[in-house]
Amino acid sequence: MNYTIIQTAMENDTSVTEFVFLGLTDQPELQLPLFFVFFLNYTATVMGNLSLMILICLNSHLHTPMYYFLFNLSFIDFCYSLVCTPKMLVGFVSENSIIFYTGCMTQLFFFCFFVNSECYVLTAMAYDRYVAICKPLIYAIIMSSRMCSLLMIGSYLMGFASAMAHTGCMIRLSFCDSNIINHYMCDIFPLLQLSCSSTYANELVSSLIACIVVIVSGLVILMSYASILLNIVQMSSATGWSKAMGTCGSHIITVSLFYGSGLLTYVKPATAESVDQGKFFSVFYTLIVPMLIPLIYSLRNKDVKLAAKRIIKRFTI
Repeated sequence: MNYTIIQTAMENDTSVTEFVFLGLTDQPELQLPLFFVFFLNYTATVMGNLSLMILICLNSHLHTPMYYFLFNLSFIDFCYSLVCTPKMLVGFVSENSIIFYTGCMTQLFFFCFFVNSECYVLTAMAYDRYVAICKPLIYAIIMSSRMCSLLMIGSYLMGFASAMAHTGCMIRLSFCDSNIINHYMCDIFPLLQLSCSSTYANELVSSLIACIVVIVSGLVILMSYASILLNIVQMSSATGWSKAMGTCGSHIITVSLFYGSGLLTYVKPATAESVDQGKFFSVFYTLIVPMLIPLIYSLRNKDVKLAAKRIIKRFTI
């Protein structure tokens, strides 16, 4: 590949006007096979999440808080797969994968927005399961339409605030040494490595946002499932225990995959080696997890499978 560093002299300083993605690999023989693999992944992600959203909208039996949150989760995964994957696919089949500075900052903003929003949507889903299992008699009162709407508005506002903080701090940096991003998208740590100005504020903001996510999202999820576990242990009925685990199983798998891959990607120093490793771990939460969520919630969920059969029957008769 030919990597071009574009620099413009401005009062003894220079600034990059466009970036070049290194992509997942620099081995030419792997480019085409990876294109087909991730094209299939992208197609499955878009079709799976879109189908799940349509299924929830069309079936009145799924108009409950649990599926309202699942609809938003699928919507977020659908959107941020659109933010990351198309540009990566172009990189596999083109000599240089170039993105303008403004496009890079836009991609960073929307990526941060959707990823952070997903953290809080998963938190709302954990709280919903806690109320459903531990307070079933007043579930409908607590998880009212107003409460569900407030939880989702709060999730998107937190995502927006995080994205604004990350992007605002990134815009203030100067990029003058190189424009080659060791990644397949505009992510925080790969961009920080290219900066020729101090990144202290960015690292501070990243740490602060990570702490907020851990404190707010992590603690709520852990406390919710700790309470659910205690409630399940006290159940004398095997049927009740099985039903409780059935309603939580899909969410536990999703949280484990999303947070596990996220921790492997970001909880480490922003060195060249860690960025290279993080690039591969990030594939899981940007590409694999969004594809798996519709499968996890459809294969493990009787309501979704029943709704799908009803929709198919409606259109085939």
